[in-house]
Amino acid sequence: MAALEGTMWWFRALHARLLDQVSRAGLAPGQAVLDAGCGTGGLLSRLVAARPDLALAGLEYDAEAAAVAQAKTGLPVITGSVHAMPFADASFAAIISADVLCHAGVEPGQALAEFYRCLRPGGLLVLNLPAYQWMASAHDAHVQNARRYTAGAARRMVQAAGFATVTAGYWNSLLFPLMLLHRLVAGHGRAGSDVQAFPPWQDRLFFTATAVEGRLARAGLALPFGGSVWIRARKP
Repeated sequence: MAALEGTMWWFRALHARLLDQVSRAGLAPGQAVLDAGCGTGGLLSRLVAARPDLALAGLEYDAEAAAVAQAKTGLPVITGSVHAMPFADASFAAIISADVLCHAGVEPGQALAEFYRCLRPGGLLVLNLPAYQWMASAHDAHVQNARRYTAGAARRMVQAAGFATVTAGYWNSLLFPLMLLHRLVAGHGRAGSDVQAFPPWQDRLFFTATAVEGRLARAGLALPFGGSVWIRARKP
C-alpha cells in the first residue's frame, strides 16, 4: 500500500472522491480534521497538499503503518484504535474514515460511537466502504474485510449511531461490470490482494473512468450501483 497508494488508479480515485467531499464541506482554515484508520498516509498526503491550512491528523492501529504515514506527511499520526480514540470530546470539525468499518478487527457500532463523540456539533463524517457482501472475494480475505455494505444498510447504520442528514450512494459504477466479471472469473481462490501495479495504459483508462464518473456525480448524475459505498453525515 505504501508503495502504490500515490500512483495506483484505485487509490487516486478514492482519494479524489474523499477530497471532493472535504472541499464541499466549507471547512474554515485551522479547523481540525482526522483521518481515522489512515494506513500509510496516502489520503493525508493528498489532504495536506490540497488544504495545508487545516489542522490535519491521523489515527492508525498498526504502529508500523502509523510511522510510515507520519514520515510521509509530517503530520501527527497517533497509534490507536477507533474503538477508543485518544482524543477529547468534540475535537474535530470533520472525520474521514476509508474502508475501516468493514475490517474484521473493527466493531462498526463502537467505532461510530467514537466518531460521534470526537466530532463537534455540526461536524462532518465521511465514510467509504466496499459494496455488496456477495462481491466478497479473496482480496477481502487478504485485507481482512469482514463485511461489505449496501448504501441503504450503511445509511441506516450511521443514522442508528445518532448522526443526522445522512446521505449515501455508490461510486466506481462505470467499472463495476468489469469488477463483477473479475470476481466471477477469479472466484474466491485467488491468493493475493487486488492492490497491485497495473500496466500504465490500463491504470490511465481505469482512473479516467472514475474521473468521468466523478464529474457526472457533481452534475447530479449517479448510478444506483457500484463497487464502493460513500456516506456523508453530520453530528447534530
